[in-house]
Amino acid sequence: MKVRKAVITVAGWGTRFLPITKAQPKEMLPLVDKPLIQYAVEEAVNSGIEQIILVTAMGKQAIEDYFDRSFELEYVLEQKGDVRRLQEIRELSDLVNVCYIRQKEQLGLGHAILTAKDIVGREPFAVFLPDDIVDSKVPVLKQMVEVYEQHKTNVVAVDRVSIQDTTKYGIIEPKKISSHIYQVLSLAEKPEPAQAPSNLGVVGRYILMPQIFDVLEATPPGKNQEIQLTDALQLLLRQQAILAYEFEGVRYDTGTPLGWLEATIAFALKHPDIGHKLREYLRQLL
Repeated sequence: MKVRKAVITVAGWGTRFLPITKAQPKEMLPLVDKPLIQYAVEEAVNSGIEQIILVTAMGKQAIEDYFDRSFELEYVLEQKGDVRRLQEIRELSDLVNVCYIRQKEQLGLGHAILTAKDIVGREPFAVFLPDDIVDSKVPVLKQMVEVYEQHKTNVVAVDRVSIQDTTKYGIIEPKKISSHIYQVLSLAEKPEPAQAPSNLGVVGRYILMPQIFDVLEATPPGKNQEIQLTDALQLLLRQQAILAYEFEGVRYDTGTPLGWLEATIAFALKHPDIGHKLREYLRQLL
């Protein structure tokens, strides 16, 4: 069955960006000329996704408004004759079919995905963590869809992390199948470096079979008393194979202020309108 739907989780507090995230959703922070959430949505659309389910929370209304029509703004732009910007905002609201569901309590990534169960139904689906922005020629999810279509099973994206950073990721125990593809033998949620089975960390892209919902419902709370997706995937291994795909591209963790700044500079340097001037400015600083 084709992967048609994607769940994008945007319910977090964004505490690492306080105080701005007290009033502004972290996912709406700009990365050059677009908010972070738009990069995830565009990657999904460019990977063949037909419906996006945004798992939101209180205080995230700006995200809903962003992907909606704004007739007043369209009228103003039309009166000014600003055809380019008018076309841009109309295209934004027509990108894809988006629906929203709230995670009423922040009980972990696994719980957030579980809230989308009735909308996803019994079909394979993608999961995005929009903090992970990847600069790649081929969208990461599109790369993963090709793996899914070949093997028809769960696929998680992995990236090589430093041994010191294993405490920040779900880490897989891998068995290499082919270039960039591994069979997942086990997973550990944020292990200490000495206990880490590898340095391949699971990052913010997944393709999951619908059986994950049944497993999530049976998964007990783990670290921080939250329902951890990594724990559920470990249980899922008892009944289904999970493949790990080491994607091609450069990943930026925009969930931290430093990662966000790194991504902003990297993407801005490639921007056709401001890249040259920014490069000259950075040279002056150095």
